[in-house]
Amino acid sequence: MSMKTILRSLIAAQIAATAVFSAASVAEASSAKTEEYQKIDWSFNGPFGSYDAESVQRGFQVYKTICASCHAVEQLSFRNLGDKGGPFHLDKCPEGLPAGTDCSKPGDNPVVKAIAAEYQITDGPDDSGDMFQRPGLPSDKFPRPFANQQQARAANGGALPPNLALVIKARHDGPDYVYSLLTGYEDAPASVQLSPTQHYNPYFAGDMSQLLKAEYRDAEGHPQEGVDVPPGGVLAMAPPLSDGVVDYADEHVPETVDQYAKDVVQFLTWASEPKMEERKSLGVVTMGYLLILTLILFFSYRAIWSKIEH
Repeated sequence: MSMKTILRSLIAAQIAATAVFSAASVAEASSAKTEEYQKIDWSFNGPFGSYDAESVQRGFQVYKTICASCHAVEQLSFRNLGDKGGPFHLDKCPEGLPAGTDCSKPGDNPVVKAIAAEYQITDGPDDSGDMFQRPGLPSDKFPRPFANQQQARAANGGALPPNLALVIKARHDGPDYVYSLLTGYEDAPASVQLSPTQHYNPYFAGDMSQLLKAEYRDAEGHPQEGVDVPPGGVLAMAPPLSDGVVDYADEHVPETVDQYAKDVVQFLTWASEPKMEERKSLGVVTMGYLLILTLILFFSYRAIWSKIEH
């Protein structure tokens, strides 16, 4: 390889590297900034954390009343509500049920059966080849609010409502993110111009520089020097929660946006990992077993080698 060829290769590599770093700098300069998520001391945090069963039940009520009209929980079946660790699991049956009924089984759980029966499930075909509607069973999955993505977008101004079954796992600091998002809607800053279908939220990642009013941008459309771009972004979803929108059976639980948000986060966290409590329990047992095994091996090692002269 000649010296000219080597020099040309080095120059080309330098130009490419400069272009990459320039693009990265521009991307970083215009990257989405958000407010730091509000930190909540969740009951399920930590190696010994667990779900608040009553809060998960209330969160299911909030989801069913407010969220289910747009957002699916596609991975969940009704029976999961009655599984061990689920919000409506029963160790024993309430009075009035036939003897021999095992309510610890989700299929026989009267609460789960009642919840499932409130939904209409498309089934079939029947003997005539037609699909039909029937009440839900514990074995059914939660029905989706829309038949397909096109229908969902058409009903939501072009935006596709995400599946909430795994939203907690799909976001960094998922519980704090969802809580902050639900409670963080604000009026748009004076420096930006929003359409009637856009709703500002400082915790939602977006590029607010594109929404600055004309007087805050230069000839190329970039923010003028000294103009602070607001953090956050805009959503097609209007604020879903408001005080008193869901009636709780327990009159001692406040019916506020803050409480609704905490409860629905408990439910969505459980929905994303229904077996978390079992996993943590197994982890504690495993660590205890390994600790005992380590002690046995350590003292066995000392006992064996103590008889050998060194």
